[in-house]
Amino acid sequence: MSVLTETAAAPVARSGGGIGQSVRDSLVIARRNLIRMTRIPEMVIFGLIQPIMFVVLFTYVFGGSIKVGGTISPQAYREFLMAGIFAQTVTFATAGAGAGIADDMHKGLIDRFRSLPMSRGAVLTGRTLADLVQTALTLVVLAGVALIVGWRVHENIAKVLFGFVLLLLLGYAFSWIGALIGLTVRTPEAATSGGLIWLFPLTFISNAFVDANQMPTFLRHIAEWNPFSATVQACRVLFGNLPEGFVTPDAWPMQHPIIASVLWSVLILVVFRTLAVRKYRSATV
Repeated sequence: MSVLTETAAAPVARSGGGIGQSVRDSLVIARRNLIRMTRIPEMVIFGLIQPIMFVVLFTYVFGGSIKVGGTISPQAYREFLMAGIFAQTVTFATAGAGAGIADDMHKGLIDRFRSLPMSRGAVLTGRTLADLVQTALTLVVLAGVALIVGWRVHENIAKVLFGFVLLLLLGYAFSWIGALIGLTVRTPEAATSGGLIWLFPLTFISNAFVDANQMPTFLRHIAEWNPFSATVQACRVLFGNLPEGFVTPDAWPMQHPIIASVLWSVLILVVFRTLAVRKYRSATV
């Protein structure tokens, strides 16, 4: 009798299928999360309010008082700023990703997924893909707001779109950091706090809001090798938003920002996806 009981309680064996099975399972989970977002629209609305506030505040409060590239022109700062705001928005989505996964763990939803014949990694992949879609929608709205306040691009559409691709790649890579945090902490509240604490120094010790050349030497070196800074610099190049007279730092990531952005994002994605999937398996056995 005990043998039968243990057998009945064991998780259902996962069917084979390799990569194809994993992709199908990931898309199912992504669809589930996207449907959930449409049923809770305040999740998307509140996610838009903060970046819009940053755009308006930095544009009208600091514009004209911060020197970039030898000028304090409000228009120059507006264009300089937007790549930083875009990058900050996609990385701050990390906290939401972590909170969502922690909430699923807290409610026992992950245990229910375990009982299904599905790829274990698909649960996290599906969640991060759904977050990527939400981030893309947020960027579209934010770009519209930026155009309203005076942001302009000075390169062709292909370069501009590639800049947004780099932003989404960075956001997707960082969402796996959020996934790892969500699997590590015990509550959604802790995941939100844990997801924001390290993001503030990462985004502010960078070239997102000010010219890194004006920082103290030790902070400037940190900013120049910050993966966040590489994507910001790459977007400024692709958008044509580097102000006249701007001196590009000598650090390799700033001299080759597009390559550096891709390398940093891929490295973060590979490392933290591996750690998150490993943590997921150990947390649900």
